[in-house]
Amino acid sequence: MRGDGDGWSTTPDGVRHWGRHGAAGLLLRAPLPDGSAAVLLQHRAAWSHQGGTWALPGGARDSHETTVHAAVREAQEETGIDVDAVQVRAERVTSSVAGGWTYTTVVADAEKILALVPNGESTELRWVPEADVAHMPLHPGFAAAWPGLRTTEVRVLLDTANVLGSRPTGWWRDRAGATTELLDRLAQVLPRTIELPDGGFGWLPRVEAVLEGRARDAGHRDARVPVHAADGSGDDELARLAAHAGALTAVVTADRGLRGRLPDSVLALSPSTVLGWLD
Repeated sequence: MRGDGDGWSTTPDGVRHWGRHGAAGLLLRAPLPDGSAAVLLQHRAAWSHQGGTWALPGGARDSHETTVHAAVREAQEETGIDVDAVQVRAERVTSSVAGGWTYTTVVADAEKILALVPNGESTELRWVPEADVAHMPLHPGFAAAWPGLRTTEVRVLLDTANVLGSRPTGWWRDRAGATTELLDRLAQVLPRTIELPDGGFGWLPRVEAVLEGRARDAGHRDARVPVHAADGSGDDELARLAAHAGALTAVVTADRGLRGRLPDSVLALSPSTVLGWLD
């Protein structure tokens, strides 16, 4: 069914862009068996605009739609994905021109590789390892936007006691039980794409939780949230782990003393950031 957005928008200098009300595409990631990210790409049919290139599924936005709705709808029409499996993380305007036309990239995750059913707009659909995307013959617009959309894998260390203490949930009555509940819930929202403080994106395959005291008796067992049991102070263990980190690393804590002990290269995230993933 054609919507009222189907059609060309023409700039004052005569350049045409598809989508009378702008356009949107879905950047959907899912984890591969090794935990790294794959991106859903569409090999555009030869008859389409910029046919033969690889790009995100997407298309014109109708006048009544949000950019998120348009991107998910178009992606479902073109790839057959289960929309209930799509978790939207962010959106970015990745192209804009004189006259008001915009292209918005909606960033989303799926917890696993989804089955695909192409329509006539695609020669092929493929889950591409993120590291390989830049080597594909990309649509020029997507190629220009990709450096700002690609993720960097992030190692995240969790100051579990500090995160638990940030909300008065009665965790002190059963510290091991509250810790188990927190880590089990956290595992259910991983892997995921996260927004970084510099405006870029990170890929988070796991979160490493540091436990101290009675929290070390937690019954949590999930590879997405491995546990470091501190022999003494949890802050000392977090500082030690952060000091020997090789990849981009973030520590989740509101503890000013601990933050002051972290190397300058380590990001500090607030507990509310992680708790927001659970809400």
